[in-house]
Formats: sequence, structure tokens, C-alpha cells
Amino acid sequence: MNQATLDVLIEVTDLKELSYDELQEREHLEKLVERAFYEAGKGLRTLRDKKLYRSTHNSFEEYCKERFGFERRQPYRLIEAAGVIDNIVEMCPNWTHSENEEDSTRPNWTQIVPTNECQVRPLTKLEPSEQQECWRQAVEKAGGKVPSGRQVKDIVDRVRERTKVPNPYREGEICILIPKDNPELRGKSGCWGIVTRVGDYSCTIETWESEYTVKIEHLLSLELSDDNCKFMRELLGRMRRLHQLPDCDGAVNSLLTYFGKQSQPYLTPIQEELLATIEKNYGVGEPKQ
Repeated sequence: MNQATLDVLIEVTDLKELSYDELQEREHLEKLVERAFYEAGKGLRTLRDKKLYRSTHNSFEEYCKERFGFERRQPYRLIEAAGVIDNIVEMCPNWTHSENEEDSTRPNWTQIVPTNECQVRPLTKLEPSEQQECWRQAVEKAGGKVPSGRQVKDIVDRVRERTKVPNPYREGEICILIPKDNPELRGKSGCWGIVTRVGDYSCTIETWESEYTVKIEHLLSLELSDDNCKFMRELLGRMRRLHQLPDCDGAVNSLLTYFGKQSQPYLTPIQEELLATIEKNYGVGEPKQ
């Protein structure tokens, strides 16, 4: 018998039973560990929504980076994860184990809680009504235990493939952004842009100031004619050239922000004259006649 095997045998035979109070304390502490990321997500959500960072930081992202060392996406992942768990618990009111005989006949998946954000992350891609079913299947796949993030992702991928809806958008189409619950689109409601890439479940859209890759539910087509789409593409090009100037005046950006939410496929004579004057002042492009 080698030393490693002997050490294991000694460790096993050295196990000590816990008292009832110790078992209760262990269960309580285990639940705290399991729910740590969930509580973090809830806390971050309140800090963001109430802007409790405003006395020391200009933005939520800056606050999270300096206070917690989070990169830009991490706090939002935790917030999204907390939202998923809230949805699952809401659909499963008997989440906590009950000694009631009737409750004890319920599927055991309703008593199994995600223990880390990676297990929940794939579920954020689904509608709330789909999250419960995917979690149930993942728990079954894991043999009635907490599934790994990979197991959850495999289930989600199969569900998304089975219910795949063709992406209705096309490259060159003009759409407006609909933030919904996407924190990266906060303040961008009604902003229009051009679809530059079409994926299975998402699109990349270029606006006057940036580029965003979003799920299709965050877009709404303006359903413009080809000629109107061409006008909007030309207008976007003019706006982006001004925005990219290193010494652009703040008033110009304010005007671009205004144009960026005016989704009609034309400029009024005054708007055109104003834009052309700015272009001439900065020596950018050729003013339209």
C-alpha cells in the first residue's frame, strides 16, 4: 500500500460526525456561499438603479472598476444572473425544501440553486419562460445535482437551435435601438443606425458615435425604401466624419446627438444648411447641394 492510499484511508477513518446544531450551521453557511453571487448581483443592481455611486464617481462602470476591480461587463453579468434567479424562483414558489408531504413529491430540481454566475450566464439569452425549463433539463442531465456551466450551455444551445427564428434583418438596413434590459444601450433608445453584420441571433449596428452588437429583439426596422436607406447611409457618413474630428466642439456633438435620434429619411432645409455650415467650417466632406 503506497503512502497516498494510506493517507486517504487515515483521512476517511478520521471523519467525525456533526451534531444537529453543527449540521444546521453548515447548511446555513453553504447556502450563503451558494447565494453569494446572487446577493452581489442584487446589491449591484440597487447601487446602479439608485445611482449610489454618484458622490464619488461619474459612472457606474468606473465605480465598479475602482471599488471592486470589475471589468466593464462583469457587474452587468452579475445583475443579469440575479435577474435570472429571480425569474426562476418566481416560477417555482416552492424552491425551498419543505417537510410537507405534498411538497416533497415535487421534482427535486426546484430545490437546486445555481451556485455561480457561469451556470446562469447561458440562461440570460432566453426569455424568462424558457429559463425554468432549461434549468430543469440541466439538473436532470447532471443527475439531480447542480449542473456545470457547460451543461447549462449545451441545453440552452439545443433549445435555441430548435426554436431558431430566422434573423429578419439585412445588411444596409436602417434600424433604431431598443434598450429593453440591455445596460450597454442605456440612453440609446430611439438612436438609429445601419446594420453592418447579420448573425443567427444578433446584428451589428453602426450609429454616428459607435458600433453595437445586439440581439435582434433590441432592434426595430424603419422599413425604408432603398433610396431612403441610401440617404441615411450618406447622412451617417457625414455625421461620423464630424464626430471623429479630434478638436470637434461640444455643440457639434450635441447637434449630432439630436440628428442621431431623428430617424426621418430627410433633413429640413434649415437642418441641411446647419450641417453643411459645420462641415465647411471644419473642412470635412463636400456640402450637399
